[in-house]
Amino acid sequence: MPASHAEDPVHQARSPPSDPDAELAFDRFIAEIRACTLCAPDLPLGPRPVLRGRPSARLLIISQAPGTRVHETGLSFNDRSGDRLRAWLALDRETFYDESRIAIAPMGFCYPGRDGKGGDLPPRRECAPLWHAQLLAFFPAVELTLLVGSYAIGYYVPGARAGSMTQVIARWREFLPEIFVVPHPSWRTTSWLRDNAWFEAEALPELRARVAVAINPPPRSAPCRRR
Repeated sequence: MPASHAEDPVHQARSPPSDPDAELAFDRFIAEIRACTLCAPDLPLGPRPVLRGRPSARLLIISQAPGTRVHETGLSFNDRSGDRLRAWLALDRETFYDESRIAIAPMGFCYPGRDGKGGDLPPRRECAPLWHAQLLAFFPAVELTLLVGSYAIGYYVPGARAGSMTQVIARWREFLPEIFVVPHPSWRTTSWLRDNAWFEAEALPELRARVAVAINPPPRSAPCRRR
């Protein structure tokens, strides 16, 4: 990420760039996103786009929008929701925040504010149509895309809005091998997990296995020497 991300408290491991021109174009594009002020008048804490990843990333996590702690720290999923998500994926913080392997792109890059009930507002609608297609084109190595929560699933899974979120997530096998769908890992999901024990019993083991394969590809066999 550009120098503006240097405040990240997590060490950022990077693979040597295979295409310097593509890396430079990516950095310029990320800087453009970070400078976006399109929704500034409607953002109670002001604009601070939060996203992560390098073009070498093999797992792409498309989530909802930053909460207040993520806005304050500038670090994706740096909250209790992140703790639950990392437990779901069986990843420690160091691996989760390795931008060379994992990219994180919310549906809305900035904290949207709170609703009348004390919860967070939905992601700003302007964000994904403006940035996502261009951003995702910079991640050609992605093997698995994890759609986290109703907003990401509704945007990227055709027909998802026709049924309840539980019905869509229950169909998780249908979207493989490119996509895995999960509920948002917020505290609101606790009762859902209790009522839908199949998610932890059936979906999570498969998710963990696929994530492990995606971010830890087997080494290529060395070519045989010619005689």
